[in-house]
Amino acid sequence: MQNKSSQVNRSAADSEFRTEEDSLGEIKVPQQALYGAQTQRAVENFPVSDYVMPVAFVRAVVAIKRAAAQTNVHLGLLDSAIADAIIQACDSLTDEDYAQQFPVDVFQTGSGTSTNMNVNEVLAHLASAASGLSIRANDHVNMCQSSNDVIPTAIHLSALLAIQNELLPALVHLSDVLDQKAEEVGEVVKTARTHLMDAVPITFSQEVSAWSAQIKLCRARLECTLPRLELLAQGGTAVGTGLNAHDEFAQEFALRLGADCGIAPRPAENPFAAISSQDTAVEVSGQVKTLAVALMKIANDLRWMNSGPLAGFGEISLPTLQPGSSIMPGKVNPVIAESTAMVAAKIIGNDTTVTVAGQSGNFQLNVMLPVIAFCLLESIQLAASASRLLADKAISGFTVNRLRMQEALVRNPILVTALNPVIGYARAAEIAKLAYQANRPILDVAEEMTELSRAELEKLLDPSRLSGGGIVSGD
Repeated sequence: MQNKSSQVNRSAADSEFRTEEDSLGEIKVPQQALYGAQTQRAVENFPVSDYVMPVAFVRAVVAIKRAAAQTNVHLGLLDSAIADAIIQACDSLTDEDYAQQFPVDVFQTGSGTSTNMNVNEVLAHLASAASGLSIRANDHVNMCQSSNDVIPTAIHLSALLAIQNELLPALVHLSDVLDQKAEEVGEVVKTARTHLMDAVPITFSQEVSAWSAQIKLCRARLECTLPRLELLAQGGTAVGTGLNAHDEFAQEFALRLGADCGIAPRPAENPFAAISSQDTAVEVSGQVKTLAVALMKIANDLRWMNSGPLAGFGEISLPTLQPGSSIMPGKVNPVIAESTAMVAAKIIGNDTTVTVAGQSGNFQLNVMLPVIAFCLLESIQLAASASRLLADKAISGFTVNRLRMQEALVRNPILVTALNPVIGYARAAEIAKLAYQANRPILDVAEEMTELSRAELEKLLDPSRLSGGGIVSGD
């Protein structure tokens, strides 16, 4: 027999929940939850991870519901009072609501139905409470829709907005900072490296300009994907036929969503492909991965050039941001470059996930939509954040060690490459070999081993002239 204390505890616990009902029967839902039975079932069925769908993605689903309500009342399918209540519910969601009312794990049903119903239930609850009307999640909020077209549409919409509003501006900022740094370092000449070995001279601005060009090309590639992200599955409903949707729904929906979000979406030419495949998401993920590769290259170049400062290249000094060791006083590490490299590694891993998930378009539906959305949005956000940090906390503030580079440059035997047209490759190779062995400036060795005057050699071996390319003559 239970004692009085346990009975009181159970009563208190029961008061923290309410009973909701769906097609499978009754289930207890937390009293403060705005969602209902289907969301609660998903919470209990998928205790897989601590990952929930990104807020940016949930906001995209809410934007879809808002545009759908506008469209349905325009088409005469939905009572205006109900539509207004749904629209107001969409607009009333707070940051706290987005953080607390959408608890479904990423690793849920592959169509994302649980997330779609989570949004439907929250909006129906809010709309009903505010209006006093009986507004139903499936019949009203989800009218002319299916999870199978809502979730693919939300993937495109959320990625499009994240790229336009976050990633592309971050890349513009990064390339601008790189261009400013290239101008700042001017015509400082240094030893280039191929295979990590000394090569012919290059200016520091030329080296930095290569990084800027990489970022600008990555930006252009991403911009090329935007027209395909503007193609929406919405209106195809369950399998692409548009069953239970008005014939004009897709077109009218796109107009209203575009007006709400400041974009120019349009219905996919083939809704069957839009629902059954995620080729565009795979393409976009690949372009973000390409950017990650570029960021990794730039970050590693910075790390190498900053290495030392005594036993490494020591060509630049990155900004001092924090102590670098718990045991070695005075040590400072290239932490922003390292952070960027880790971000790049994560994005490359996310792209692999999206690639595998993209292959799961079995017949008429892809069944890995939630993880595609999660990985794609995470990659976009990480790339945007890392690009800005790299620009502001590494590139803009590094200084150039001109003396260190000059010392290495004048002793670089590879300068002898400029003599190839004058004395031939074989003779130039002998001079370089001796200069290496004797650890002497190439100018001194060349003066001894050729009939060229020192003035001619100084002109031929001038690093600044060599960095300009072409065939250098002593004339």
